[in-house]
Amino acid sequence: MNTLSYKTISANSATVNKNWVLVDAQGETLGRLASKVANLIRGKHKTNFTPHVDCGDYVIVINAEKVTLTGNKFEDKEYISHTGYPGGQRVAKPSQLMAKKPTFMVEKAVKGMLPKNKLGSEMFRNLHVYAGNQHPHEAQKPQQLKLTEIK
Repeated sequence: MNTLSYKTISANSATVNKNWVLVDAQGETLGRLASKVANLIRGKHKTNFTPHVDCGDYVIVINAEKVTLTGNKFEDKEYISHTGYPGGQRVAKPSQLMAKKPTFMVEKAVKGMLPKNKLGSEMFRNLHVYAGNQHPHEAQKPQQLKLTEIK
């Protein structure tokens, strides 16, 4: 048996094949949606996944305002931020965020599931979230994916 024929393939920026994927968030649970989208952006579903390379797909999420939260989280959950000034802690509920910026919760959930480094910031740029049914990426011919198909 020739063991030299079994080479480990390591992807790099020249050999990566990136696709455009469309995900509909209507009626989906926020955390389950975010974990599957983060795996698509990271590229963990591909056979040539390499941890130190951005080998994931470009993901378009539509209908972000129709995402759901389980239990009473829509009224009980809190998003905490700080302005940087003394006494500058701000608290917002998901219901307030949905009225102000409907894409924020999906973006924040996915960003929290990506690596916390320069590569994670680069991967986050591959995510495009839209509140409605329309998106400006028709020219890229995105492939529609159902979340039940994503592992």
